[in-house]
Amino acid sequence: MKQQVALAAVTTTAATVMAVVALVRQYWKAKQDRQWGKCQRILRKFSRDCSTPVPKLWQVANAMVSDMGASLSSSDEATSSLNMFVSYASPLPTGINEKGMYYGVNLRQTKILMVCGRLQGKNQPISDLYVDEVPIPSSVMIGTSQELYDYIAAELVKFLSAHPEKDDEAPANDKKLGFTVSSGDDQSTAISGSNIKLKNFAADTTGVKDLITGMNRALEKHGLKLRVHALVSIFTCLHYSINIVYKRHFRVDSDSRIEQVDDIVGNLAGGRYYDKDCVAAITLGMGTNAAYVDTTQSAPRWHDSLPKKGEIVICMEWGNFNTCHLPITQYDTSLDAASSNPGRRIFEKMISGMYLGEIVRRVLVRMAQEAALFGQSVPPKLLIPYLLRSPDMAAMHQDTSEDREVVHEKLKEIFGITNLTTMARELVAEVCDIVTERGARLAGAGTVAIVKKLGRIANRRSVIIMEGGLYEHYRIFRNYLHSGVWEMLGNELSDNIVVEHSHGGAGTGPLFLAASPTPDS
Repeated sequence: MKQQVALAAVTTTAATVMAVVALVRQYWKAKQDRQWGKCQRILRKFSRDCSTPVPKLWQVANAMVSDMGASLSSSDEATSSLNMFVSYASPLPTGINEKGMYYGVNLRQTKILMVCGRLQGKNQPISDLYVDEVPIPSSVMIGTSQELYDYIAAELVKFLSAHPEKDDEAPANDKKLGFTVSSGDDQSTAISGSNIKLKNFAADTTGVKDLITGMNRALEKHGLKLRVHALVSIFTCLHYSINIVYKRHFRVDSDSRIEQVDDIVGNLAGGRYYDKDCVAAITLGMGTNAAYVDTTQSAPRWHDSLPKKGEIVICMEWGNFNTCHLPITQYDTSLDAASSNPGRRIFEKMISGMYLGEIVRRVLVRMAQEAALFGQSVPPKLLIPYLLRSPDMAAMHQDTSEDREVVHEKLKEIFGITNLTTMARELVAEVCDIVTERGARLAGAGTVAIVKKLGRIANRRSVIIMEGGLYEHYRIFRNYLHSGVWEMLGNELSDNIVVEHSHGGAGTGPLFLAASPTPDS
């Protein structure tokens, strides 16, 4: 009898334990289901807020066209989020007559990039292309400006000796040298009036005219038949011939802050060399900008400073574009508020590589905090701003493995997140997709806006050159951009806009500018 009672007690206890275990499992499953449902709701709302249907894209494009016109207007009453300027007022290459060996130099913060290549005219590709990067010694960095110019000239002697012209194309007179100056990502190089400031050099402020004179003096001293190529750069308010093409152009805005502008003039020059219908160049990398070719009559604001006729290149600095039609979310708002330039560069913060990964991270933080996506505690590294870079985001997004192994590896490597379910990995990839699709389609809307401003959509072929790692290496971003342009224009008009990657390769901009025809005046 005692054995039966004991057996019954054990059985009852076991049943109770099993019931408790079942209840605990049921509780945790219900909790996990609620948390997953919360993640899904966050995702769906984010997707709705980022939506870019064709009518929305046209609203954005039309707003940009309106701001472009207002920015170029001579009226003081015209308002625009854009502050465009003429960045190049000399002829661009024709692709027909540019033949021979051309040379270019890009002065960077701590390095010199030298490039040379042979153009063959008739829109033929570059041959014999060579690029060499040389560090600037510390002794030169702390020396005088002229010592810097002499160092550049001496390095050019070595470079030209290694890559000489053919005997039958040696110039009888001095040949043009494309010369560009790059600021670093720290935005430390600036131009104000007629001065250039190079942060890393002891003699860090020099006049534009002094730089040209000093550089040409050094070239002559070292026996080089090269002279820095002429460029009229009216936004600097200089009324003498300026013999330098800036890799980054600068302007002073109304609140006296120095602004940088990516140089895409060289890319545009290269595009025009290969195709006479190239009308614009767009940079889509860590930053973004756009420039396009128009007539002098299109810029009444600078009418008195421009040639009476001919083409000009207008730099849009379109990262500053803003309109109520942009699909801005709470994550964009918080990113902007925490940035070093709140309220500015709104378009750039939605489409450029610097910010795409950060938007994804902010969405994941909310899912982790409110829905325990990565467990009951938020991974500490997930709270570090800008830790998720766009290349890593692209790798996760473009992961085609069955269980999203790349997503798993990247989250582990970057944030220390492990033991993530396949469903959670899929969700992370979906967040990447939403951010990428929105950014790419907005960039496509900007592309259409440029062509519309030029009045070329309906009946003229227009080639748009794209440059930058985001466009070049992020396949899904590139595809979304193309599909957005196609959807906006439809079957009948989409063939009129050709979007393609830039020709020539990185660093060739100064070379194409050196090949540009010399202006008549």
